[in-house]
Amino acid sequence: MTFKAEYIWIDGTEPTAKLRSKTKIIAGEPAGLDALPIWGFDGSSTNQAEGHSSDCVLKPVFTCPDPIRGGDDILVLCEVLNIDLTPHATNTRAALAEVAERFAAQEPIFGIEQEYTFFQDGYPLGFPKGGFPAPQGGYYCGVGADEIFGRDVVEAHLDNCLKAGLAISGINAEVMPGQWEFQVGPVSPLEVSDHLWVARWLLYRTAEDFDVAATLDPKPVKGDWNGAGAHTNFSTKAMRESYDAIITAAESLGEGSKPLDHVKNYGAGIDDRLTGLHETAPWNEYSYGVSNRGASVRIPWQVEKDGKGYIEDRRPNANVDPYVVTRLLVDTCCSALEKAGQV
Repeated sequence: MTFKAEYIWIDGTEPTAKLRSKTKIIAGEPAGLDALPIWGFDGSSTNQAEGHSSDCVLKPVFTCPDPIRGGDDILVLCEVLNIDLTPHATNTRAALAEVAERFAAQEPIFGIEQEYTFFQDGYPLGFPKGGFPAPQGGYYCGVGADEIFGRDVVEAHLDNCLKAGLAISGINAEVMPGQWEFQVGPVSPLEVSDHLWVARWLLYRTAEDFDVAATLDPKPVKGDWNGAGAHTNFSTKAMRESYDAIITAAESLGEGSKPLDHVKNYGAGIDDRLTGLHETAPWNEYSYGVSNRGASVRIPWQVEKDGKGYIEDRRPNANVDPYVVTRLLVDTCCSALEKAGQV
């Protein structure tokens, strides 16, 4: 007996990494993550090595059923290692694992809202060729063929994520035609990041079957159109029990160099999206507020009312690396909570 294992990894393309994958045929029956072999690839073709020393190593870190192929076939998300089995320079998961372990006692969890846009024949899905549709307003969470474009792809992607066992928690149409969102979480930092990367791969792969491309471009259409983000909802055990901890976390993100430290790692093209318009705060200003979608960090009204809950960092781009954004939020907020004795 054999099964197909689709090995998936994140490459070294700059400024925004791409997903790559290839298929390994493995003899026997699927027997869990630890039984999967390491593998290799040509790093000179993925911006991860020079041609004279091109071998890179794939180490399986997460596996789930393959909803595309079905049967016993699986998807295998991998870390990229050097040939001495140390983390490759493009491996951002390794740094997150260290920070997540250091602050594990605070029980940080995340929910990430992944926005994306469908394109076909060079135009956003729903845009007339050579022109523009009606201004945004009725597309968000809309219904009807005159306002919604790509629902068949979205539903197929949702089904595939559920069959794969990913922690996907919802979908909705977004503000611009052809723009959608899915949510992953709330789960731990590594889990939300692993699941989001696999969900992205499934998005691209599912859209292939409809002859549609999906992009995480943070500003796919210039002008008076909303960009695409990855709003990141975050809490710790203390934040889920105390409003004082909510305020400590929100204020910690605005201290010293922290606003720029975060924003410069929140995805390429951040200044195109974070303009202060279209439900964003300016990229170079930090603010937080209750129920304020024009702030850098929003505290939901229910959180203020209940006196506990979570915060939403609205700054990350759609193309952000989830390993990076979760690491930064855990490191900054958990350090502040620890210093304040709110753990």
